Amino acid sequence: MAETMKALAKTEAEVGLSLIEVPIPTVGPTDVLIRVTASSICGTDVHVYNWDAWSQSRIHPTVVLGHEFAGEVVDVGREVKSATVGDFVSAEGHIVDHNCGACRAGMPHLCANVRVIGIDRDGAFAEYVAVPASNVWHNPPELTPEIASLQDPFGNAVYTATAFDLAGKRVLITGVGPIGLMTIPVAKVMGAQQIIVTDVNEKKLELAAQLGADARINPLKEDVVSAVRDLTGDGADVLLEMSGAPAAINSGLAALRPGAEAAVLGVAGKPFEIDWSGAIVFKGVTIKAIYGRRIWDTWHRMKGLLSTGAVDLSGLITHKMALADFEQGFALMQSRDEVVGKVVLYPN
Repeated sequence: MAETMKALAKTEAEVGLSLIEVPIPTVGPTDVLIRVTASSICGTDVHVYNWDAWSQSRIHPTVVLGHEFAGEVVDVGREVKSATVGDFVSAEGHIVDHNCGACRAGMPHLCANVRVIGIDRDGAFAEYVAVPASNVWHNPPELTPEIASLQDPFGNAVYTATAFDLAGKRVLITGVGPIGLMTIPVAKVMGAQQIIVTDVNEKKLELAAQLGADARINPLKEDVVSAVRDLTGDGADVLLEMSGAPAAINSGLAALRPGAEAAVLGVAGKPFEIDWSGAIVFKGVTIKAIYGRRIWDTWHRMKGLLSTGAVDLSGLITHKMALADFEQGFALMQSRDEVVGKVVLYPN
């Protein structure tokens, strides 16, 4: 094995990323070294590329990005018993301490001291990545590396869509970026009667229809609340909020019927005003906040959905390219002129 590798990193406190040569990670006693076969671009990676306010407060260059990936184990630490060379794996991106109050209460996805692969430590936009063995997930052999690389964001979608019983329900999904798009087939499998999606990007709405959305609403062209009531009669039964956009959150809540439920994954960039009494309290709306994936419950649910073919994510992968072509990939992720779902990079 060579001593160095290609890696895509944030090297400077400015817009952009750099393809650099770095040492192949060393393997600690409880670590696993993985040769990356596929790694997909996440919205978080785009934030870091653009060096927005959140990135400036969180990222400390130099760091190799990438946390959505699949690959093959090529080396293991001396204490590792759960993985062997040749295993086809992915990894949970949140490295937890297993000792804080949340972890000890059975909620490690809410760990108070979480460190994120590709954010707080070097990630998988590289030929190799080292992760703790406790974070390794063994992929079903029937998955392709491309599909396996989507499990991190797919877990967000599965956790959100399984927060409430969707069987026979009219479901409103606000925001159909990649995770919102993934939520559509999951809601179908969970028995949703009707799936309505909203987004300001017509290309995303087109892809949502291809993935099974029954109705599409562009808030720039029509009033969301009126449109949802025209489609449902009295409002949606369940809101799956995937956008983090204040206008989408407010219109989504306003479009719910009395007694409805809302699972909220979207993260707003800053505090905003909400009609707490009218949209939530007086209507008796139940809200559940969603963060990450339940470790490892959500992963087992994903395995069942993907390995049986109940959910097919292949239609969501719209672009594939070499790691060296990352500039094209990041431009596509921000394009409004093309139909873009997930962009998969190949480091090797």
